[in-house]
Amino acid sequence: MASTFGGINTALSSLYAQRRGLDITGQNIANVNTEGYTRQRIRMQAQTGSLNPGIYATTDQTGNGVSVASIDRGRNQYLEDRGRVEHANSAYLSSAKGTYDQIESVLSEPSDTALQARLHDMWDGWNDVANNWQDPSTRSALIERSNTVATTLNDAHAALSNHFDAQHSQMGAYVDQVNTLAGGIADMNNQIVIATKAGLPANELQDKRDLQVMQLSELAGATAQLKDDGSVNVYLGSTALVEKFQARSLEMTGPVTLDAVNDTDKVALEWTDSGGLKAGAGGTMGAMLDTMNNVLYGISGELDKVADSVASTVNDAVADGYTVDGTKGDATPFFVGTTAAGLKVNITSADQVAFSSGDPSDPDKTVAAIDHGIADKLSDVGASGAGPDAVYQTMIGKLGVSAQATARRSEIQDAVKEQVDTSRQGESGVNLDEEMTHMLTYQRGYEAASRVLTTIDSMLDQLINRTGLVGR
Repeated sequence: MASTFGGINTALSSLYAQRRGLDITGQNIANVNTEGYTRQRIRMQAQTGSLNPGIYATTDQTGNGVSVASIDRGRNQYLEDRGRVEHANSAYLSSAKGTYDQIESVLSEPSDTALQARLHDMWDGWNDVANNWQDPSTRSALIERSNTVATTLNDAHAALSNHFDAQHSQMGAYVDQVNTLAGGIADMNNQIVIATKAGLPANELQDKRDLQVMQLSELAGATAQLKDDGSVNVYLGSTALVEKFQARSLEMTGPVTLDAVNDTDKVALEWTDSGGLKAGAGGTMGAMLDTMNNVLYGISGELDKVADSVASTVNDAVADGYTVDGTKGDATPFFVGTTAAGLKVNITSADQVAFSSGDPSDPDKTVAAIDHGIADKLSDVGASGAGPDAVYQTMIGKLGVSAQATARRSEIQDAVKEQVDTSRQGESGVNLDEEMTHMLTYQRGYEAASRVLTTIDSMLDQLINRTGLVGR
């Protein structure tokens, strides 16, 4: 037979459970705007009257009330893993898009002040010399226009070098951040495993850890694997960055300037404990490595080809020409330097411009054989479909296609990321309307349990204090 006082324990267990539900609801509402917070749900279970009844035992006891079985986090592990992948891809493409935007801003094509316009002005300068070589001002203007071409190439290379330096410096800061996050995740793994084994809640600590894993995904394309004991292993590529309670660290190696990068020596991430073993990275850091090793290096190389073509085209032509005083053009090259950083105009005087294909000082001629053959030849370079203009236009075309493709991919990836984040938020985010419903549910449950307790108290008062007093 059930105990007379058993109902008190049943009602009391309900009071404890409903109050715990109200506590969890309040926690959810308090953290509705907390980044990385996962909504929590209380899971209750009925307490049976007898766990191991005898074979022939009988009882009329209905149960011992309710207990809180667990406090569960509203996380969908599949969506979390998917979210890390999509955030890493989005961070990679966003960083790459930013790089292309900056390069396009440096080159500023098409515009009246960009290199293509400067090259056009220089060839026009040669045309002006061909039409009016007797006027020294046309040759002086040609020198200034040529100086502008060289300066534009110098400035473009300097801007690319500055961007490389900024990326390299930021990469160093990101490496430190990754190492710090990895150490923090390893420490939290230890705390979570200990708490889980002790039966203590660790939901907020898991939220903090998941937030840091997501930061690692965006920074370096990290992935994570949840273990049975509650810890997570974090990987860069196929190599563990965090394994249970141990964290490894990264370092950046390779060239520190754009000019030092070459096909065999590039910026890399390496494990500090593996003797030069490289670490694969995605996310923002992966994009930055690609920017330094491929994009900036490639654009810089293309600009060097343009500079070399400018120097060789003009120098080869004027080498066979003569100045107004009969000096052979090969005595003083028009340009020196064959790179975008080093290209310079080597002449300073209008009298040094070798524009004539004939030698005006030829003693075998009664009249000085001066003409404008070299100037004519160079004035047609811009429209010839070859030479530096063609090299530069090919480079700009490839850059435009790559930039446009990256921008489109970034837009698509952002849409995918937002879609996944919406699904994640639906699973783990706090919904205030839902929490208000839960709050009222637990409130009513608490009030009902209190009423049951009051009723039992009244019944016991009747039994103890009034039973047997009839007739007295």
